[in-house]
Amino acid sequence: MQNSTAFANLSNITLHPHDAPKTPTEYLQRFAPLALTIDRVISPIWYVIGLIGNPIAVRIWLCRRMRKNNSSAVYVGSLAIVHTLFLLLHITMELQGAWGISTYDEPVLCETFSIIMIMSQYYAPLLVLAFTVERYIAVNHPFLKERFCTVRRAIYVTAALGVFSFALSTVQAYIWSYDAESGKCVHVLYEDRREFENVWTLTTEILIFFVVPICVLIFNILVIIEIRKLTSSGPVVTLQNQGSGSSNPTSTVTLLSVSFYLICTLLPASVVYTLQALLPKGNEALSMTEMDTNPTWQNYFTYLTIRKIVEEICLSNYACYFFIYYITGQYFRKEVKKLFGCSRKCFHNKKRKDSTTSPGKRSEYTLVSSNGKTACDYHSTQM
Repeated sequence: MQNSTAFANLSNITLHPHDAPKTPTEYLQRFAPLALTIDRVISPIWYVIGLIGNPIAVRIWLCRRMRKNNSSAVYVGSLAIVHTLFLLLHITMELQGAWGISTYDEPVLCETFSIIMIMSQYYAPLLVLAFTVERYIAVNHPFLKERFCTVRRAIYVTAALGVFSFALSTVQAYIWSYDAESGKCVHVLYEDRREFENVWTLTTEILIFFVVPICVLIFNILVIIEIRKLTSSGPVVTLQNQGSGSSNPTSTVTLLSVSFYLICTLLPASVVYTLQALLPKGNEALSMTEMDTNPTWQNYFTYLTIRKIVEEICLSNYACYFFIYYITGQYFRKEVKKLFGCSRKCFHNKKRKDSTTSPGKRSEYTLVSSNGKTACDYHSTQM
């Protein structure tokens, strides 16, 4: 979806030969300067946040101790790797699209870049769907948890989703081509590919960026309903993991937050992308002066500006999960503090204080994920 940005939409426009801009960047500088400014200012902020936070998340979630008994860590750790890859590729694309610096205008590199770029966009929501389904099984069908919610199965599912994402992405080598005449990586160079590209793009957009988030939403709702039933039924016998002796490092709250954040940032970008089919470009034979007053072109460039604003907001999806992990995950906070050399004394004191029980407290539901050995855990919290 990000691979088909406003820059790609402008790459195939052929205007008046005497005064037409030569690159998509020049189009935006001339007709949608706000979109270009937003792109140049906001994107680097997400790059800094994501390229610091995501590697930290990878370091914590995929350490040997976490992987050993926590299947959810495999998914969120892999997700952080995919987000890091996407941001690095997005920098390459921004240098070419927003700054006019040629980065992948080479034979083979053009097609390869397009495949890997779109693969990272397919892979991320599929990983979120995977651990959402796993959390649904663990909460709603706890007796199936030992069979389906294991580290080994999580590794197999992650690998299978990677292969599936790559297979879908290979079509991009057919859609994007290096044009030897212009020396550019061009979107749908040949006319006979246009119809196929339109059908393929529509199909994959609906599947990955509409159906997947809706499925995530449905499973999340079912999990929340089940948790409400469990907590409203009163205290029950606590099930502890005899193997680890600790509560779930990747809590249900953390994974629900990640799922909902995906929905909130993926669906709006998908909607504005789909709207481009309803906003046709104007007459490409017009000069730039005529385009300034042409209502069809002005509507189109206004749409590009709005779309760029939405895309920049939604780009945070690839950068800000670190904050979700830190805010919602006690274990993640402890590991971050340890990573940066903070003292563990305060954490242990707070942990002992939180675990102290007294009258007037209620039970709060959390999930214990430990390689399918334990179903759920209840702990007391102050009302």
